[in-house]
Amino acid sequence: MVRSRAQDPNVCGVTAAIAVIDGKWKTGLLWALESAPRRPGELRRLLPGLSEKVLTQALRDMEADGLVHREVHDVLPLKTVYSLTEFGRDLSEALAPLSDWGHRRLDMLTAGLSAEEGTAS
Repeated sequence: MVRSRAQDPNVCGVTAAIAVIDGKWKTGLLWALESAPRRPGELRRLLPGLSEKVLTQALRDMEADGLVHREVHDVLPLKTVYSLTEFGRDLSEALAPLSDWGHRRLDMLTAGLSAEEGTAS
């Protein structure tokens, strides 16, 4: 999805929200930062397969969208810590029901039920 859609006032609100979290790693980063501020190395350990380049770009995008705060401590070597902003916490809370739905879907798939069978209770 094109990032500019996240700023287009003429798109559906859901489309604007999805544009902000679009990509393979941003929801995982939100999840990781939800519990505590973290350094980049910690984030990479929590999300195996996430390269340093992709992590840096995702965090920059999230910072530009107002979801993440980047704090650089003036020590040698430089220490950078990322945390969720209040806006990022709002998004994380808004995604909680979607996460619950996703877990129910995965449980249904594990049980071998189709979507119609799972809702026919």
